[in-house]
Amino acid sequence: MVKKSGTLPYGRQSIDDSDVAAVTRALRSPFLTQGPLVAEFERALCTYTGAKYAVAVANGTAALHLAVAALGLKKGSSGITSPITFVASANALVYNGIKPVFADIDPVTANMSLAALARAVGKDTRVIIPVHFAGRSAAMKEIAAIAASKKSFVIEDAAHAIGSRYPDGGRVGNCAYADMTTFSFHPVKMITTGEGGAVMTNDKGLYDRLCSLRSHGIVRGPALMKNVPGPWYYEMQELGFNYRLTDIQAALGLSQLKKIGRFLLRRRAIVARYNKAFKGLSWLRPLAGDGPSCAHHLYVVRIDFKKLRMSRRVFMESLAALGVGSQVHYIPVYRQPFYSRNFKVAGRAFPQAEKYYEQCLSLPLFPAMKDKDVEKVIAAVLG
Repeated sequence: MVKKSGTLPYGRQSIDDSDVAAVTRALRSPFLTQGPLVAEFERALCTYTGAKYAVAVANGTAALHLAVAALGLKKGSSGITSPITFVASANALVYNGIKPVFADIDPVTANMSLAALARAVGKDTRVIIPVHFAGRSAAMKEIAAIAASKKSFVIEDAAHAIGSRYPDGGRVGNCAYADMTTFSFHPVKMITTGEGGAVMTNDKGLYDRLCSLRSHGIVRGPALMKNVPGPWYYEMQELGFNYRLTDIQAALGLSQLKKIGRFLLRRRAIVARYNKAFKGLSWLRPLAGDGPSCAHHLYVVRIDFKKLRMSRRVFMESLAALGVGSQVHYIPVYRQPFYSRNFKVAGRAFPQAEKYYEQCLSLPLFPAMKDKDVEKVIAAVLG
């Protein structure tokens, strides 16, 4: 589908002069990569979320990869995640030799169903990766209890959810219910560093291992090495990765994080306008569970295309012709050729994910949208 010039995307970064100035200062500093601004950004993430430690990395996928790697799980064990997510949530398991298992979604929120999770947990389950879909907090207290009963770890995939809150009022990312939480700072997310991500944790041991894995498996200093012959010395103690964030990106992240409150308010205002405009439609309904605790990364609606007497493709093409972009979040992961070929997952085992996929559509939602843009979307949808 070719989008016309000037089409509103479903999501986009919001950059202003203060962001440009922050990046310019970083470019003129002595450090361009892995300098003091990375550490400052990590401290700012801890202050914002309430977690003890943050490890900034190259992207959200790297964050998930390292989080699973840091657990040191036995290869061949299994991990559970949602089928309605970007492929990275499951890929992080496969990268580490862990068998991916999927738990069906709740039809109201599109988050992992607790009943489905309880059915999916097996004797070899070692980690659970719930996804805070579209910014809606998953039922973390209950998920943590299920994990504890099976002696499994929990990693929250909060790529959509920096700025969201749990039902108890705590910010997503404080790791009150998880061993680690991962964020993404891709341009369509709540805040951006261009590309970038982070792992949050309250566990010092996991923090040290994440720092090592982020930088080739290398450690420095007498606290982590038995013999230090001189200040030049370092040790590669395990096979790690080059997943470091640059100071340039950290400068942008620091500037963006200062604006997150404003970004959240604008997203909520747009969602409120959409909900009012679409209220009462028999063929369209937004996802529920999007109150003030939700960061509103995406505005997802479920459309009864049969009742509308129009295919999703034709509907999306009609929106695009009016300058309104849309997207599908997501194709169930088990439908991807790699997963269907290697893990033989049957779609019939996930009736809620299948029904959701038939109906879902994401409409434009980002803080830089003007009121006239919002009205343009509403007019295009209502036809």
